Amino acid sequence: MARRSALSIRIVEGRNLPAKDITGSSDPYCIVKVDDEAIIRTATVWKTLSPFWGEEYEVHLQPSFHSISIYVMDEDALSRDDVIGKVCITRDMLVEHPKGYSGWMSLSEVDPDEEVQGEIHLRVEVLGGQGDRRRLCCTVLEARDLARKDRNGASDPFVRLRYNGRVQESAVVKRSCYPRWNETFEFELAEPAGEKLCVEVWDWDLVGRNDFLGKVVFSVQGLEVAGQEEGWFRLWPDKSKPREDERRGSLGSLQLQVKLRDETVLPSHCYQPLLQLLCQEVKSGLQDGQVHLVTLLDETTTAECRQEVATNLVKLFLGQGLVKEFLDLLFELELAKPCEPNTLFRSNSLASKSMESFLKVAGMPYLHAVLGPTIARVFEERKQVELDPGKVELRDVGCSGLHRVQTEGEVIEQGRQHLQAYLGELLDAISRSAPACPPAIRAAFRQLFRRVAERFPQHQHARFVAVTSFLCLRFFSPAIMAPKLFHLRQTHADARTSRTLLLLAKAVQMVGNMEPAAGRAKETWLAPLLPALQQGIAQMKAFISQLVGTEEEEEEEEEEGEGRARGSPVAVVKEGLLFVHKARGRGPLLAATSRKLHFCLTPEALSFGKSPGAERSGAIALANILAAEKVEEKSFGSSHVMQVVYTDEGGRQETAYLQCKSVNELNQWLSALRKVCGNNPQLLPAYHPGVFRGDKWSCCHQKERTGLGCDRTRHGVTLQDWSDPLDPAAEAQRLFHHLKGLRGTLREKYWELLEPKDTRNGPRGEDAPLPEVLSQLFEVLGDLEGQHRLAQPPDPPAPALLQLQT
Repeated sequence: MARRSALSIRIVEGRNLPAKDITGSSDPYCIVKVDDEAIIRTATVWKTLSPFWGEEYEVHLQPSFHSISIYVMDEDALSRDDVIGKVCITRDMLVEHPKGYSGWMSLSEVDPDEEVQGEIHLRVEVLGGQGDRRRLCCTVLEARDLARKDRNGASDPFVRLRYNGRVQESAVVKRSCYPRWNETFEFELAEPAGEKLCVEVWDWDLVGRNDFLGKVVFSVQGLEVAGQEEGWFRLWPDKSKPREDERRGSLGSLQLQVKLRDETVLPSHCYQPLLQLLCQEVKSGLQDGQVHLVTLLDETTTAECRQEVATNLVKLFLGQGLVKEFLDLLFELELAKPCEPNTLFRSNSLASKSMESFLKVAGMPYLHAVLGPTIARVFEERKQVELDPGKVELRDVGCSGLHRVQTEGEVIEQGRQHLQAYLGELLDAISRSAPACPPAIRAAFRQLFRRVAERFPQHQHARFVAVTSFLCLRFFSPAIMAPKLFHLRQTHADARTSRTLLLLAKAVQMVGNMEPAAGRAKETWLAPLLPALQQGIAQMKAFISQLVGTEEEEEEEEEEGEGRARGSPVAVVKEGLLFVHKARGRGPLLAATSRKLHFCLTPEALSFGKSPGAERSGAIALANILAAEKVEEKSFGSSHVMQVVYTDEGGRQETAYLQCKSVNELNQWLSALRKVCGNNPQLLPAYHPGVFRGDKWSCCHQKERTGLGCDRTRHGVTLQDWSDPLDPAAEAQRLFHHLKGLRGTLREKYWELLEPKDTRNGPRGEDAPLPEVLSQLFEVLGDLEGQHRLAQPPDPPAPALLQLQT
């Protein structure tokens, strides 16, 4: 059984941001932090006060996380980036919105006294009996992950304790965010024990005022019953001082979509009855006079969660080797509804959303291979492409001394030539790509092609439009328009490139519609592109004919390959160039002569060599990896260094320090390593965020090189990605969570959809007889609910030491 929290966050756009540059604009990007640890950086949107990002992420977190903060920053090439403001969303706020929060949130000013993080380890007890003078004793043991306030990437922390008018302070630990004090402080216990004990952590500064690092406030009354309490306590900001946030609203706002999903995933065998029932329904197909379970799912799933349900179903049936049958059933159900041949699958039905999800899950490598070269060329060349006279910008051309202004016609003709060249290159790549298209996708499109031909025998054109409505309108065109969102680029396009991509996406969309004249009815300025579009339509038809070829041997090969398409992890999980930092120790990495190596992560090992095609210099077996964690910035002067802790062939523990180029790449590598090593039995519970130099660790100053780490490891924090291997138990759990609240709605919808001629005269309420499939579904859901109740851990007893935040 696994307990985890999944956080979905979509950063849509910002508005009314303040100008930070002398040009009167800003270059905004966002940093997403979970409990003050940066896990995501969006792309920078240049020269704007109303940026659009549209970036969506899903993060698996420890269930104990407290808050998520989104910082809006202004990128500056010459100095440190400016902080514009932040939005903070607590876990409690997300729990109050089980369906997720969506809307605009005002940015608030970043107050240094509120930028605290970390935990402190304390032991508090009451000494002395009733006849003796009783004392309150507080032992300050250690702290971890404190905020970094000094330029060296660390702090100089000390502890200040306040109780009943007295103040005591600990020693200062220099240059450490993981200090160890082991100091005990005593106070005379107040009678009655109504006073609170305040434990504050400060960063000592030689010049200027000390920086606040956080505090914990305790009620001492409960301690008298227990006598002693010990534990780790989270540090909180100081909110006792009134502060008027006069700038709230003047810093602009962010449009966000955030949803928290707490999951208790049972062992996979618990979900077998649900999986078997769903698979049985898909295999049986449509039957006359009966309402299919998939129809009920389609009718009862709201628009806001249809995409999520569609993705869960697609992944679930991919894992069962039944995705072609599932999609074919959806096609059949959709085509049974009243519909026009030229508008097939244009609505956001379960069929449309499922096929869209299927293409993203199974076809991303194919998409990258087809679109990647053309998209890269558009970004590199940054040519001016414009066909709309209303948007033409005239500029000087010619050599020195012979400048002249281009005419509008020249600009449009030049834009047409550039756009036609890009479109031709793209359509050629698509035309050649049929053999490279994943077998599962070809099989699904073949079934769609046949179903539409059977439904509209007099409109043979419709079968081609049905395929392109998914392939072009929901896959290729969105990826061309926003390549960052499909992982084709790491940055968003600038204004000129974005316009080129938009026009190229429009052209592909018109080719997909297969009626270019109708496509330019409202945009007559696209007329110069008409010959290229007509040629593209002919290419697209030929490509689709090849894609859905009906040779028997090809069909058999595709069916064999379908089960393999996503049933096992891809051969290469992640690869790329990383900088290797030398440190004390042994092993193949530490003996490497080159500082920059190409790393390749597979389901078996993390291997490395001088270049992608070069012979591998060495490897670390995944079974030997103990932890994959971040490294303190002060250790190597960079905030993008990770460490891979592993055991060598002799059983000795070694650490490799690898530097990434950005926070996103760092977290992607950590996420990939944690996923493939998640089941290793010897994973470390703690690690050292620093390095061992001289005779001590730089983080906590411990002298023992092999001593227990000073911070907890974060094996459960990972980023969801399209290349993740299938997790049938997790998908079944999410589907169960969706279905368990729909039993009444499913019952009502069944009676509503059942034809009057097949209904019985009798009650349709709770006591009405249900079809066998619904009865089985409700029974399975009831059993799973019972297993979840048994699996829930009992509530921990309330601690005698009551923590109160003032």
